[in-house]
Amino acid sequence: MKSPLKNTEPLKEKHRGLRRHALLTAEIKKKLPKLYATDGVKDKMVYLKLFSPYSNWTLYVSEFDGKDTFFGYVTGTAFPEWGYSSYSELAKSNRNGLPLIERDKYFKPKKFSQIRK
Repeated sequence: MKSPLKNTEPLKEKHRGLRRHALLTAEIKKKLPKLYATDGVKDKMVYLKLFSPYSNWTLYVSEFDGKDTFFGYVTGTAFPEWGYSSYSELAKSNRNGLPLIERDKYFKPKKFSQIRK
């Protein structure tokens, strides 16, 4: 079934499971800068918010290599930090078939400083 929203069709996701939406849409993928493109930028743009509905883990994504590696800010761990995450590992993470990682479908791109307020 096609989405009534323009340009929000999900990318083919091998390990989608019971998730009713993709972690990454073609529209978001197009907007994400390539890895290292924002090196040195103090207040990076965040384009994607991924989270676990079962904990306080959240990943705010600022860059993507176009294949499998995200760069973003992770919270909900002992030490919140900027780092790299694997798209394929996040997409296939599940417990008893239930996805452990979801995309905030209502998140709008914003500067990192607006998130950390």
